[in-house]
Amino acid sequence: MTDTNQTSPLKASFDAKRAIDFARSELFERTFKEGMAMVEETAAYLDGPGRAASKRLSRAAALAYAGESMRLTTRLMQVASWLLVQRAVRDGEIQLIEASSEKYRLISREPQPSAAFAGSDELPEALKALIIRGGAIYERVRRLDETMYDSIEEPANVVSNQMALLQQAFAR
Repeated sequence: MTDTNQTSPLKASFDAKRAIDFARSELFERTFKEGMAMVEETAAYLDGPGRAASKRLSRAAALAYAGESMRLTTRLMQVASWLLVQRAVRDGEIQLIEASSEKYRLISREPQPSAAFAGSDELPEALKALIIRGGAIYERVRRLDETMYDSIEEPANVVSNQMALLQQAFAR
C-alpha cells in the first residue's frame, strides 16, 4: 500500500491521515455493513412484498411508491458507491486524492430530503420505514463525506508559488 500523504500533491489543510484512519476504523466497518445491509434489505422488499403491496395502491399512491422507491434506491446506491470507494482507499486500490474528486462524492448536498410525492401518506408502512432508515444512513454518509473532503483544496501550483516568492524577495 502506498503512503497517500506523500504521493498526493495536497496542501496541508487536508487531513489525509484522518480520512485514512476513518477508512480503517470500526466506525467505517459498522457503517459499511449497515449501508450494504440496507441496500440488500431494500432490494428484497421492493422485489418481493413491496411489489405485491404496490399493486393494491390507488393511482396516486402507486405513483408515489414509484417515485419514493426510485429516490430511496438512488440514495442507497450513492451510499454504497461512496462506501466502496472508501474501502478501496483503505485497501490501497485508489489514491485518496482520487476518492476526493467530484465523481466519487455524493451528488446531493441538500441536508433535507425533497418534498414527498402526492399520495405518499398511503404508502405501505414497511416502505415508509425503509425511507426513514435510508435517509438516515444517507445523511450520515453525506456528513462523513463533507467532513473528510470539503477541506480539500486544489493542489498547489508550485511554479506560481515560487514566482511569488521571487517577486517578494526582489521587491525588497
